Amino acid sequence: MSAVSSPTKGAQSSLTSVSTGRKVKDRVVQVLVYGAFALAVIPLLSVLWTVISNGVARLDADFFSFSMNGLSGRDAGGGAYHAIVGTLEQVLITSLIAVPIAVMTAIYLVEYGGDGRLARTISFFVDVMTGIPSIVAGLFVLALWLLTFGFAFSGFAGALALTILMIPTVVRATEEMLKLVPNDLREASYALGVPRWRTVLFVVLPTALTGIVTGVMLAVARVMGETAPLLLTIFFTKAINTNPFEGPQGSLPTFIWEQAADPNQNSIDRAWTGALVLIMIIMLLNLGARLIARLYRPAGDR
Repeated sequence: MSAVSSPTKGAQSSLTSVSTGRKVKDRVVQVLVYGAFALAVIPLLSVLWTVISNGVARLDADFFSFSMNGLSGRDAGGGAYHAIVGTLEQVLITSLIAVPIAVMTAIYLVEYGGDGRLARTISFFVDVMTGIPSIVAGLFVLALWLLTFGFAFSGFAGALALTILMIPTVVRATEEMLKLVPNDLREASYALGVPRWRTVLFVVLPTALTGIVTGVMLAVARVMGETAPLLLTIFFTKAINTNPFEGPQGSLPTFIWEQAADPNQNSIDRAWTGALVLIMIIMLLNLGARLIARLYRPAGDR
């Protein structure tokens, strides 16, 4: 009995040792992951606290109701109504142009292009566009749209510059989300005799919708804070201009830049509040997009 039980006890002891070792490694990895997360969150919380603490003082109704027309940097009051309207219109135009182009490009690369020469060429240019500095996009629109074609400064010109920056981000995000859709879903649809375009439209895209929306919102958040291309294309104005196709137009990034460059405390306070409002708009847009994506997500994925 002792000869039989001894190996059994040795095996149990070995299993217990292995199990304990795995638990220790698992706990160490958890600590490292949580520590890395905390290190990543600390700068974010620091930025948020700085912006909120400095910007909440001027977060009043006047800030959302008045422009800076006729006011100097030392004057109290004023607001960013003209800049908020300009930013929303420019980002809306940018999204209307960039999102369809980017999503259709990603669909071609994943569903139709394969390893063809055209697909490789498109993918190469998307990679190049991803690394383009924002000011280069502004200079391109300035040289082509304003100087060559002779159009004037406008919110639409700024939207064209932002479109160049937004397209590659949405393409890459959509491409990755489409690749995550199981091929079994496509094959099941093809087996039922459904054409490829209907499979993409009614099976693949709804499955990847949440990820695509997330990618779009990341792109929106990036272009909404760009300043350099807007300074070159929309120029600058303190007056309210609700027509993005005619005349200089304000925007929150240029408003923050202009107010922060003024040494007067009233201007600096307005700059902090403008930054806070920009963050709030991005957060609201992200929340709204997530809710819409959740509503239109396939029932089996909810």
